[in-house]
Amino acid sequence: MKITAECNIFFCIFLTSINTYAMLNDLKLDNVLFLDIETVSQVPSFGELDEKFKYLWEKKAELLKRNKPDSTADQLYSSAGIYAEFGKIVCISCGYINGKEFRLKSFYGDDEKILLEEFAELLDKHYSNSYSLLCAHNGKEFDFPYIARRMLVNGIKLPDIINLAGKKPWEIRHLDTMELWKFGDYKHYTSLELLAAIFNIPTPKDDIDGSMVGHVYWVEKELERIVTYCQKDVVTIVQLLRRYLGMKLISDTDIVIS
Repeated sequence: MKITAECNIFFCIFLTSINTYAMLNDLKLDNVLFLDIETVSQVPSFGELDEKFKYLWEKKAELLKRNKPDSTADQLYSSAGIYAEFGKIVCISCGYINGKEFRLKSFYGDDEKILLEEFAELLDKHYSNSYSLLCAHNGKEFDFPYIARRMLVNGIKLPDIINLAGKKPWEIRHLDTMELWKFGDYKHYTSLELLAAIFNIPTPKDDIDGSMVGHVYWVEKELERIVTYCQKDVVTIVQLLRRYLGMKLISDTDIVIS
């Protein structure tokens, strides 16, 4: 029987789905670190790239022009932050359940290497055992690989929980609230905002959204606003997973920022 590339993709998705739902059967939420990241471009504008990276971004932009044929490399640079090769992390917010409380902590700053080193230290110290899990929304497609790539770029040894090299699907301790909502539909994307709405999860109104992070960072220079926005997403992620599990939401009075 000939196994096509498409069959292999579906088989991998099937194994991943089995692993994800198996983890939910005996899930203890106090073993889970919930997280979200915010990213921006390496420099404020295309014109500030050195010649080497201008050339490389122009090559990347040729692929992006398939959806925006009239756009220039300069205009498309506003999306550079979503690519780990051209962007950087300015904030990692994470949270964990401690009794009744949900405790939040953020690693942020202009020096990406420092915040990544601090986050790696947290993972190595508290989330290196076999029962620890990471949870994010669209984390398997974005947050987890982005963090790993930027750690490698900055010369930081990958903590075991995000180092997937040589691991089988059932050995990967990652939960993804978007993947859980897919139910095997590998093409389906649903935003965290939409899921919060349909599950009636109260979320405070934000003065920024994801598309504004680069502008707020580079132009308005208000990193604290980005941190607040990132922390709100982490709270929404834990509340969403609790909805999936049929659990009560965490009270606002039990959310603690450290």
